[in-house]
Amino acid sequence: MLSERVVTGVLRVLNRSYLGQYPADIDRLPAPSPGKRYTLYMHIPFCERLCPYCSFNRFLYGEDRARRYFRSLRTELRMAAGLGYDFANLYMGGGTPTILLDELCETIDLATTLFPGIGEVSAETSPNHITEEMIVALKDRVQRMSVGVQSFDDTLLQQMARYDKYGCGQQVFEQVQRAAGRFHSLNVDMIFNFPSQSRAMLERDIELVKQTGSNQTTFYPLMASPKNRRELARAIGAIDYGREAEYYRTVCDGLQPEFEPASAWTFSKDTSSMIDEYIVDYDEYVGLGSGALTFVGGRIYNNTFSLGEYEARITAGETSIAKMGRPYNRRARMRYRFVTDLFGLRLDKKRFLADFGVPAERGLWAELAFMRLAGGIATDTPEEITLTPRGRYLLLVMMRETLAASNDHRDHEREMLPASEKILLSDAEIVPCPPTREECLAAC
Repeated sequence: MLSERVVTGVLRVLNRSYLGQYPADIDRLPAPSPGKRYTLYMHIPFCERLCPYCSFNRFLYGEDRARRYFRSLRTELRMAAGLGYDFANLYMGGGTPTILLDELCETIDLATTLFPGIGEVSAETSPNHITEEMIVALKDRVQRMSVGVQSFDDTLLQQMARYDKYGCGQQVFEQVQRAAGRFHSLNVDMIFNFPSQSRAMLERDIELVKQTGSNQTTFYPLMASPKNRRELARAIGAIDYGREAEYYRTVCDGLQPEFEPASAWTFSKDTSSMIDEYIVDYDEYVGLGSGALTFVGGRIYNNTFSLGEYEARITAGETSIAKMGRPYNRRARMRYRFVTDLFGLRLDKKRFLADFGVPAERGLWAELAFMRLAGGIATDTPEEITLTPRGRYLLLVMMRETLAASNDHRDHEREMLPASEKILLSDAEIVPCPPTREECLAAC
């Protein structure tokens, strides 16, 4: 698709400027603006095993260091409260936030006490963490539970280094079913366009998602950093972006009529449910924890990726922010609003005019002209702009490229870690060959 290639090329140039960062020399997180609402993001960077395609800030789990980390995170929560922040919602990602259930519960309870404005809590988890103990502990604390499945296909699970960690696709399916109906929103995270994924594999994954009983699903395109793209190409095969639009149509068509789009890549049975991207509801957010991003006052701030430095900074009462970007100018902030609003499927024209003092047609004339030319706009009224399926795909491409550029930054930051922490970035266990499907079903 020509429009996809144009978007990809432009975003790869713009993101180098928008996401570029340099060492920060600041004493604390910037204070909130009066009357403005924010999202709180907390990062838990521990996993029992490390997936080779994942570029998020994550380390091999060790109980002692994880407990120290949670204590530092709660101290950082108190520091944010001392600056005057309140938050509308809380999103916990990783890593695996449910790695230590007692620590997670204590942290959620502190956050909702310090920030009474939090009305919704979202957390990520892994299939092997879905136990009755976890469900009972979190069902009244977490409104949206997101399970990282990626695929139910045994071959793909093996290539993602997830098979020996979570079991075969049938076992993962049964774990997800266990949580169905126990949370306000149960989201199943999936990946499409993995190099070795066939269309038949994708269609089967879609059908199994519909059978889990979950009321929401997110189908991410594979968002590999340049480094991971090279490693994937050597190990499995190159990512075929030429078929990405076809696979996206397969996802959209296959999930109907049970699921409707709630964002460019999240689909819900109830579109009023919480969706995947916390940037959609509130365009500024505070990130706490190692490697977390903050976007406040039109500037990106990045916390240190080093676990040791993070703990030392918080213990000393200092900010964990190690780097920051250049301030977004007015044009960049309008583009940011364009992407975040339309990723959530609706650009609010009245809100845009109130915030920027110009109509969207004037402030975003080039972006909207491109979307019209590409057939991406479904409705354009005095109140809003909405998207066609083609437009949703183009917003997915924009988000894919932005997150891939962020992954490139994460790869660079990991290279700068001390040797004692780099050891925690590799998973040296030997992954066994997968059994046949018949053997797997017999074992289940």
